[in-house]
Amino acid sequence: MNTTKAAVLKSFGSPLVIGDVPAPVLGTGEVIVDIVATRVISYTNEVLSGERKYALDLPVVPGAGGVGRVRAIGPDATKLAIGDWVLCGPTVRARDDAIAPDIHLQGVSARGEGGMRLQKYFHDGSFAEQMRVPTENVTRLGQISAAEASQWCALGNMLVPYGGFLAAKLQPGETVLVSGATGNFGSAAVAVALAMGAACVVAPGRNEAMLAELVRRYGKRVRPVKLTGNEADDCARMKRAAPGPIDCVLDIMPPSVATTVVRAAIMTVRPYGRVVLMGGVNMQGGAGLELPYNWIMRECITIHGVWMYPADAAVRLIALVRAGLLRLDHYETKDFDLDHANEAVAYAAANAGPFSMTMIRP
Repeated sequence: MNTTKAAVLKSFGSPLVIGDVPAPVLGTGEVIVDIVATRVISYTNEVLSGERKYALDLPVVPGAGGVGRVRAIGPDATKLAIGDWVLCGPTVRARDDAIAPDIHLQGVSARGEGGMRLQKYFHDGSFAEQMRVPTENVTRLGQISAAEASQWCALGNMLVPYGGFLAAKLQPGETVLVSGATGNFGSAAVAVALAMGAACVVAPGRNEAMLAELVRRYGKRVRPVKLTGNEADDCARMKRAAPGPIDCVLDIMPPSVATTVVRAAIMTVRPYGRVVLMGGVNMQGGAGLELPYNWIMRECITIHGVWMYPADAAVRLIALVRAGLLRLDHYETKDFDLDHANEAVAYAAANAGPFSMTMIRP
């Protein structure tokens, strides 16, 4: 039997077990990729411990996509070639309902009964030497070096807010507010909004050093706002920081944040504006997000709930990088080999700030 090396979660709360597992077998509509680099999301420890209560069928190889080289392709692939450098996306969609497909995040979580069924087939993630993914989840990167693979994994951070902005139809010249701008995904949202042509990004947060860092890296189009914790006051401060009406608000706050903080940001949007919800409010129980019905109706506010991103987002985002509009060199990476996957998970949790990525390089 052919085998490959992987890190396996056998029970929630237990360490990953490093060892040989059966090598993935290629089927139609699939690609097998030799993983060169995969990022360890900062809250991976919360997933593996069971704290986040993510739906995972154990035992499982965790890991949310990565960068690697094509090892084998199925008969439906017409552009891919063996050896191509590719980005593997974790957002797997069922193929039998184009309108409302079931979705699961390969190696991370599933949604609903259909997502769990999907997970049973596209089961294992990227903490492994080899990974089997749907053909449509593999996107060519063009020529890169092995040393650059870690940095290209930053696309995984950027694709999430990019999906939100695509849903909101963000236009060049608009003013954006990113709720959660000092976090890992939030700082990526700032970069993506600017790359898409936003005239201004309002960046609220409590970490003054990181707010200053956003301005240093991205310039005067970023308008920082120090949050006080008072909902009404913070809402007014964010509005004042913008050069004009705020066209679009993207919330990407983690589950630990109070709903009042999220609501203060949402209520800054102009009449006929758009709000994108991608964060973790109420994910772990507690109060839900209460928004005034009359305000939404009379001000014609559009609210988009967005989980991840559309299938063509990776192609478009890679094009922004290749055009020089979106830079990957803002990110510093810390690499671990597969034998030290548990250390990588711990390191990612302890170093969860923006512009920092923890990598496993199998």
